[in-house]
Amino acid sequence: MRLFKKMGSDVVLLVILLLAAFLYGYGIWNDQYANSYYTTAVGSMMQSFHNFFFISLDSAGSVTVDKPPVTFWIQTIFALIFGLHGWSVVLPQALGGVGSVLLVYLLVKPTFGRTAARLAALAMAVTPVAAAVSRTNNIDALLVFTLLLAAWFLFKGTKSNKMGSVLAAFALIGVGFNEKMLQAYMVLPAFYLFYILAAKVNWKRKIAVLAASTILLVVVTLSWAVTVDSIPASERPFMGSSGTNSVLNLAFGYNGVSRLTGDHGTGASGGGMPGNFPAMNGEMPAMNGTGGQMATDSTRTDGGRGTAGQGSTATGTEDGGMQGQMPSNGSDADGRKFGGGDGGQGTRGGMNGGGGAGGMFNTGTAGPLRLFQKDLSGQASWLLPFLLFGCIGIFASLRRKNFTQKHKEALFWLAWLVPIMGFFSIAGFFHQYYLVMMAPPIAALVGAGWSQLWSLYRERTGWLSWLLPVATLVTAVFQWYIIHPYDDTIGSGWSIGVLAAGIVVALLLMVMKGKDKPFMYALGVAGLLVLLIGPLYWATTPITYGLNSMIPAAGPDSSSSGMGGFGQGGFGPGTTDQAATNQALGSLGAMGPNSSAGVNENLLTYLQEHNTGEKYLFAAMDYSTAAPYIIDEGAAVVILNGFNASDTVYTTDTLKALVESGKVKYFLVSSGGMGGGRGGNSELTTWITENGTEVPAADWQGTGASSGTLYEITLN
Repeated sequence: MRLFKKMGSDVVLLVILLLAAFLYGYGIWNDQYANSYYTTAVGSMMQSFHNFFFISLDSAGSVTVDKPPVTFWIQTIFALIFGLHGWSVVLPQALGGVGSVLLVYLLVKPTFGRTAARLAALAMAVTPVAAAVSRTNNIDALLVFTLLLAAWFLFKGTKSNKMGSVLAAFALIGVGFNEKMLQAYMVLPAFYLFYILAAKVNWKRKIAVLAASTILLVVVTLSWAVTVDSIPASERPFMGSSGTNSVLNLAFGYNGVSRLTGDHGTGASGGGMPGNFPAMNGEMPAMNGTGGQMATDSTRTDGGRGTAGQGSTATGTEDGGMQGQMPSNGSDADGRKFGGGDGGQGTRGGMNGGGGAGGMFNTGTAGPLRLFQKDLSGQASWLLPFLLFGCIGIFASLRRKNFTQKHKEALFWLAWLVPIMGFFSIAGFFHQYYLVMMAPPIAALVGAGWSQLWSLYRERTGWLSWLLPVATLVTAVFQWYIIHPYDDTIGSGWSIGVLAAGIVVALLLMVMKGKDKPFMYALGVAGLLVLLIGPLYWATTPITYGLNSMIPAAGPDSSSSGMGGFGQGGFGPGTTDQAATNQALGSLGAMGPNSSAGVNENLLTYLQEHNTGEKYLFAAMDYSTAAPYIIDEGAAVVILNGFNASDTVYTTDTLKALVESGKVKYFLVSSGGMGGGRGGNSELTTWITENGTEVPAADWQGTGASSGTLYEITLN
């Protein structure tokens, strides 16, 4: 209660939180499906506790999504309370984003003061990538909130010497692992280092506390994974994208080491459509949906999921951002966009198999300056030069006998930031929105650094007193470098204006140095505020230009540059040839996970009228086909394929058993075969077509042609 009273008395903080709420939440009600891959899973999880616990992608509990459960449990609870909508599954992330802004304030204030905390919170609020990802149902916003909450407990426990708070901090990192696996562990060096440096206890006590914390961390980390992996494969869904039907392989392979190496493989063997697809020079690969041949070594005989099969190494991408992801132009009968929200085209961008200038997913070229390249700098790097000068100011006073709390906390944030910057500088496979992991340490160090630079500036002597105006000037020039490439899109006024404002404030700080004027403090604050203009504009672009919920990013090209290749201007603001865009989209067919045209009301009516007691309305080849029926109608639908072609979800034997059990008799085979451009098991398609009776299109398609063929299969 005391905390809320203090917050309420800080009007500036309340304004910052309201700004964050606007940036993260305004217009989320326009995003009907959000990331449909995840929203489909939430819809299925609402249908049974079995699906809820295992985060099943489909109603039958056939296959899971490619992430751990905590975030989806939270989203499902929100959907149960508010109903299943795009905004209801996005809301937890928006709240988590606002909560992260508050936590940055609370972490900075005790040591660096209220102004530093306000500036840090404001920097966090306007970090473009934080705004972009908080407006989606992707996991990262809640992960960052969880890790910041862990940092709050760490700081609290270290100051008060309470072991319980330190244990809670490490337990929360374990919770973070169960949100997005090894990404949560990127902050561990900072936590260990800070406790060793800041805890005011003897070494024996430190070792004991850290040992207990590590044990608890491991227990919480592995709790769900070990539980799931210990359950027989015949009694649970296939672990999506794991390749080997193991959560641990998913964590340490596809969602672990593969991110660093760039190997999108899941650990399964064989061939198929990989993420390393051939260079695209204006041509699309032939999509016949056959993919690679899948193994059929399942032991399940009751019509459920297969065991750890040996499928193809087709890899896709995680978070719904599959290979060759293309924008969606689909809409349902009411004209609502399916995927990507009303402001976007579903997914971001096109293909560039060869990497191109921006690399796959516009993550630039690996190297020490990667985060300063055009592809990534606009997401989270705006204030890095200011941060550098701020750290120089903070550590200039470091002495062996003058190792203060400021130094220790600054080292904590650096130990959070530097390994993450190093990882993203060399990583082979990630998306732009992963950079939200950099936002908290950058914001905290910028606020803390400003506080120290202002103190040095007021001392009026020595070279350190010049750091504040120089930091302002250098950062303004760097921000011009970020904005300038977009002059043709947004006009040159933004880049010139930010640069001019930074130069003016820097010059005023230089000229007024050493003078006691009542407005000097405001001028010092303005030195940082002008540097937040560019990030603030970028943070509003998901609202003004629209946002793709599959692979979110901020910037004037945020609706079009997610994968390179088509890149800026390809399908984004300023595109004039909509007919060409539609033609390109149509040529891709089912490649995009968000590309479904929504519910076919005629098909739905036909299936409902001809259901003779089957548990599942129909079986779809991929989740993009099933998504609108599960999300909008709450229908029970079987999905025969996971996100990756390496997912051996069903074999011909288990599929036959499912039909013989009387649980499903209708199969909608999409025009791409096993579907979605993600490869798949051609044996299943063959089995369906050979054993099924084709339902005349006139009976269920209606006037609007639906992609695919409907088969009825009854086995005695």
